[in-house]
Amino acid sequence: MNEGHSAQGVPAEGALKLALLLTALILVLEAVSSVFAHSLALLADAGHILTDVVALGLAWFAIQQAKRPADARRTYGYHRVGILTAMANGATLIVVVLLIVFEAAQRLAHPQAVKGGLVIIAASAAIGINTFVALQLRGQRGNLNLRAAMLHVAGDLAASIGVVVAGLIILLTGWLYADPLISIVIAVLIAWGAVKVVLDTANVLLEGVPSRIDLGAVQSQIQGTRGVDGIHDLHVWSVSGQDIALSCHVVVPLQKLSATEHLVRELEQSVCSRFGIAHTTIQVEACHPCTNDSEHAAGQHNHPHLD
Repeated sequence: MNEGHSAQGVPAEGALKLALLLTALILVLEAVSSVFAHSLALLADAGHILTDVVALGLAWFAIQQAKRPADARRTYGYHRVGILTAMANGATLIVVVLLIVFEAAQRLAHPQAVKGGLVIIAASAAIGINTFVALQLRGQRGNLNLRAAMLHVAGDLAASIGVVVAGLIILLTGWLYADPLISIVIAVLIAWGAVKVVLDTANVLLEGVPSRIDLGAVQSQIQGTRGVDGIHDLHVWSVSGQDIALSCHVVVPLQKLSATEHLVRELEQSVCSRFGIAHTTIQVEACHPCTNDSEHAAGQHNHPHLD
């Protein structure tokens, strides 16, 4: 599937922009309704939706930034602008969670009257809009940005359903504790996503191996290629959340130096097709094959080889 198009043939950029606008509409609807309904659960759900507005905005922003060419100062382009923003967003969300939990504790101690009917109406509208957004983004297995956006929308649906349940309980039984309890559940959902965002972005900024990449498998794939006698200085890291880079030194027999260009192309194709690594820097050396000593292990710094 083309990365730039959705399952229905709608450009990914257009699908994200539509999802962003509709999700922002839900945010305004729930935030305003929570004030009139005195519902912390509805306000917490609005906070959850705020995280998704930011996430969808970042996904759209990433597409825009990907269009910018690399330059002499930023040779990999501007992909990490979104990573920096995501890190700040994740840290802010943790503060939002603490505020929601604090307010929920206050309401558990001193329950406030909640207009259950208005809560149900606002949350039901959110469910309807989120369902439409989900239909626009469904089937995006090949587009990581849209897949992430789809997960956020699914979280919105679950949270909004929880708010409807809270509204029904209050409307039918008058049990006001349902509102702060549901808000705590939603806060946990926000915290889970926020912590994951912070950890994932920290791993990118520290140039860690992406979680979906098995470094040992990458090493075995290259080592097992015909014409490769050894490999060292293997590094795999994320340029952004989607773009993965690799650099390594491979050792080849001296008599095979004339065929190294074909070997390098074969290795590039191999790691790209199996691991999705598009950026590769492979240096070829002709010397005694590398041993299995720790000094030649994956991730170690370069050590010169002597004949």
